Amino acid sequence: MNTGTIVLIVILVILVAVLIGLYFLGKKAQKKQEEQQQQIEAYKQNVSMLIIDKKRMRLKEAGLPQAVIDQTPKLMRRSKLPIVKAKVGPQIVTLVADEKIFDDIPVKKEVKAVVSGIYITSVRGMHGKTVVQNTKKKSKFKQLLEKAQEKAGAGQVK
Repeated sequence: MNTGTIVLIVILVILVAVLIGLYFLGKKAQKKQEEQQQQIEAYKQNVSMLIIDKKRMRLKEAGLPQAVIDQTPKLMRRSKLPIVKAKVGPQIVTLVADEKIFDDIPVKKEVKAVVSGIYITSVRGMHGKTVVQNTKKKSKFKQLLEKAQEKAGAGQVK
């Protein structure tokens, strides 16, 4: 055997070992996520609230209790989370929204939300309608592209 094939075999063995390690880490993370989801389901409550503000911000800037900050992993403390300030009854509360529903939460509107601790899992409008808000601004490039496509489509129709 020459050195090229030996190096290739060693690299293949290392790649297989890394893939096996990632497989088991993925399984472990999936079990942990399922346990967390069960806890969220156990503690969920329907709450009526007025959404005051929503932003993506770091945990320390969000104004969450110190106990929450202490319990989060060190890597997560620096990442930005979807934070919602809402008036629940007479109190103004800072909550963390689920990433999937953060864009659908309306600002300065009263909603019914499913809350588990300080975590918002879903939001509905006050009259049973699902609140869908699509107010993302399009970039200049996308606006120009859409205009060009409309003109091209109108030119073909004639």
